[in-house]
Amino acid sequence: MGELSKIVVVVPTYNERENLPVLAGLLSDLNLPGLELLVVDDNSPDGTGDVADELAKESPEKVGVLHRTAKDGLGRAYVAGITRALDEGADIVIQMDADLSHPASVIPTMVETLRTTDAGVVIGSRYVPGGSAAAEWGWHRRALSAFANFYVNAILRLHVKDATAGFKAWKADTLRWIDVASIESNGYSFQVEMNYRTVKRGSKIAEVPIHFEERTEGVSKMSLKVQLESALMPWKLLFGRS
Repeated sequence: MGELSKIVVVVPTYNERENLPVLAGLLSDLNLPGLELLVVDDNSPDGTGDVADELAKESPEKVGVLHRTAKDGLGRAYVAGITRALDEGADIVIQMDADLSHPASVIPTMVETLRTTDAGVVIGSRYVPGGSAAAEWGWHRRALSAFANFYVNAILRLHVKDATAGFKAWKADTLRWIDVASIESNGYSFQVEMNYRTVKRGSKIAEVPIHFEERTEGVSKMSLKVQLESALMPWKLLFGRS
C-alpha cells in the first residue's frame, strides 16, 4: 500500500447540520494525503444534505455526497457509503460518526497501524489502555456499554475490547472479503456483524485507544428497537442465520 493511498471517511448523517462542517474542518486539518470525506445523508429534514452539497462544491476533490431517500438505519447507510467508496477505488475506508464523538485526531494512528501491521481493521477503542468513554456518561450508560461488550464477546469470542465501537479503519481488501453488501443488520449490530465476519475469515482486528466524547449538538438515535436487535444479533450470527 503506497503512501499515496486513497482514504475515504464514510460518515452517515441524519440531522447533523451543525456538526458536519466542524467535522469536515477537523478532517481537513489533519493534512493526511489522499483523505476524502463521503457524506451519506438520509434525507435529513434539517437540511444536512444541502450543507454537505455546499462542502462538496467548495472542495470537490475532498468531499463527496451520497443522498439516500430511505431512512432505514445506520447499517444500510454504511453499506451504501462503503460500497461507493470501494467502487471509487478506496484503499482504506474509515467509518465515523457525524456527531463529533469520535476524535478525528486519531485517524493518522489508525491508518499507520493498518499500513504497518497485518490487521485488516483498526478499531478506535474506548476500552483498551489509554482509551475512555465520555465523562458525561452516567453509571447506567457505562454499565450498559460494558455489558454489551462482555455479552457480544462471551457469545461470539471476538477477543475485542470494544466490540460495539463505530469508529473503524478498514483495508479495502478486508471489506471485500467480508462482503459488506450482504450485511443486513443495523445499529450496533452492524458493527458486531462486521467484526464477526472479519474474525471468521481469519483477518486480524487491532485496537487503538480513543477518548469518546458525548455528542455536542442534536439528538442521540438509540431506540429500543435497535437495542433489541443488538441483543439478538450475536445469537443469530452464532447459529448461522447470516
